[in-house]
Amino acid sequence: MAFCSRIGSLVRQSISGNGLANGPTPVMSMLNAVRCISSKLFIGGLSYGTDDQSLRDAFTSFGDVVEAKVITDRDTGRSRGFGFVNFACDESATSALSSMDGQELNGRNIRVSYANDRPSSGFRGGYGGGAGGAGDFGGDSGRSY
Repeated sequence: MAFCSRIGSLVRQSISGNGLANGPTPVMSMLNAVRCISSKLFIGGLSYGTDDQSLRDAFTSFGDVVEAKVITDRDTGRSRGFGFVNFACDESATSALSSMDGQELNGRNIRVSYANDRPSSGFRGGYGGGAGGAGDFGGDSGRSY
């Protein structure tokens, strides 16, 4: 959601800055603005002793770190051994990826890659969350019980 808000504000700024009367907004300037919003890296193989601040410290030499987050187990609070680092610009992320992948951090060799957006689970609640039909609620689905 924050990403969409950021895109919207960049588009509005581009339009108001160039003015619609001056012609259409150059596509390349809009793409460059979008491209440099944020680049997120996945960091795997973290030591259980690595926290948010030590993760941030390890990556600040490559550029402006917007956020560094070690993912923890919600029940125990213990690190799950991976985290994410958001950079302000993709050039910083690319530099960090090529320099830090396979390097040692707090006694462990870490794996660094570009983070993928989490796919939606498709869960829609209710009993099974499906679209319905004969097989979902006791209709004759051809099953033998």
